[in-house]
Amino acid sequence: MAVQHDHILILDFGSQVTQLIARRVREHGVYCEIWPFNAAEDDKIKAFNPKGIILSGGPSSVTEDNSPRAPQLVFELGIPVMGICYGQQTMCEQLGGKVESGHHREFGRAFVDIKTDSPLTKGLWETGAKEQVWMSHGDRVTKLPEGFEIIGTSEGAPLAMIANLEKNFYGMQFHPEVTHTPHGSTLIRNFVRNVCGCSGDWTMAQFREESIARIRTQVGDKNVVCGLSGGVDSSVTAILLHEAIGDQLTCIYVDTGLMRSGESEQVVDLFRNHYNIPLIHENAKDLFMAKLAGKSDPEDKRKAIGATFIDVFDKCAKSIGNVDFLAQGTLYPDVIESVSFTGGPSVTIKSHHNVGGLPERMNLKLVEPMRELFKDEVRELGRELGMPEDFIARHPFPGPGLGIRIPGELSEEKLDILRQADMVYLDEIRKAGLYDEIWQAFAVLLPVKTVGVMGDSRSYEYVCALRAVTSTDGMTAEYYPFEHEFLGRVSTRIINEVRGINRVVYDITSKPPGTIEWE
Repeated sequence: MAVQHDHILILDFGSQVTQLIARRVREHGVYCEIWPFNAAEDDKIKAFNPKGIILSGGPSSVTEDNSPRAPQLVFELGIPVMGICYGQQTMCEQLGGKVESGHHREFGRAFVDIKTDSPLTKGLWETGAKEQVWMSHGDRVTKLPEGFEIIGTSEGAPLAMIANLEKNFYGMQFHPEVTHTPHGSTLIRNFVRNVCGCSGDWTMAQFREESIARIRTQVGDKNVVCGLSGGVDSSVTAILLHEAIGDQLTCIYVDTGLMRSGESEQVVDLFRNHYNIPLIHENAKDLFMAKLAGKSDPEDKRKAIGATFIDVFDKCAKSIGNVDFLAQGTLYPDVIESVSFTGGPSVTIKSHHNVGGLPERMNLKLVEPMRELFKDEVRELGRELGMPEDFIARHPFPGPGLGIRIPGELSEEKLDILRQADMVYLDEIRKAGLYDEIWQAFAVLLPVKTVGVMGDSRSYEYVCALRAVTSTDGMTAEYYPFEHEFLGRVSTRIINEVRGINRVVYDITSKPPGTIEWE
């Protein structure tokens, strides 16, 4: 916890977009944490000493028995509180108001008529204005608690925006954290900066300095080992650690043989030659292919890759000797999602390839310097550390690598074909200036062969699927709407340049219902 900074506490009631509240707060230079509503004991809240509290939305109905409630202490601390959707409803119910079901429901775009000024809308929305917001509710507040007044109304929620100006309590039925509420980020800024009085001094420059100090205190003169995947998270972790403890850090890059074209060489060059970080480069390609032989089920492949990675990493780490700490690129979403708002474990959609199990097996303590950060903040930290922009801005790449971009059984031939197709696809995306607009783009080699005509001859070769999505956090995603001319150009290049592919298709599935990766 960044105790030296002003900070905001967000209590989560199970909304799908609670993380967006935290991202908006942090965009305005204010540190915040998300806690499940039922993990917020009074003593913990007092120790955290927040300058304000935000109550998230959620799927429950306040009108139901045993529905979630905020700790009553929240309203007794004398600090500002803002309730969003369900958060507004439980605040009103707990303070003597009334919430009812069965009225007009609002889902999607709506408009709020601003009835009076407030510190929350100052400099943004004036009295008499009609402002677009995003609603998602079936219940609504029908009676205000004592001391509250109406700030704004909508067609489906006469008490769409309310406030107790004396106590600095605010409630809104709409969701300011989503992009569909155009000025929602500014509303959140007004709350945390103006109403709560937070200074906005939480920056990546500050985080870098404080993290280095924390790492040095935690590690002392002991040695640390860090597994490099070639991705942004582990790379930023390694460079931050090296800045803090120098040669006490050794990085291990396990080359699985499942990386994209030229990727292993780029990782080794960056860390060994550019940053001069002690690096073990273990080429375990043959071992991984042997372990994957005959496996076609995606979960079997993931488990085989994960287990083999742990074996190889363990062997490399033991060759160093006298290692006390294992560094991981754990991010804040991993921490949040490890426990759901109901207190139970989150649902596993598919297993993840990481260093899980290593700390216990190797009797190592964990160093996780980025467990407070979101993905966009990690990239910002990478820039603060002077990392090359083309490395920081790279699209996410799964731990199992190309192993889950070839449905069915793997082979060296399929991997070579996919690497070439993927390289052509990304090359065309960069040439078109689209790379930074896209969250993730990649090719998939399907376990299907089709008949084609190449020259005057019949061909019977593989089908390549192209995938590109836009997203803010990877939790939901929309396919990227390439122009047909672009897709035609990519298809022509792949078929002409990559021996083994005679047909190209484009995946237009969103997440949900699909996942971003195919396996």
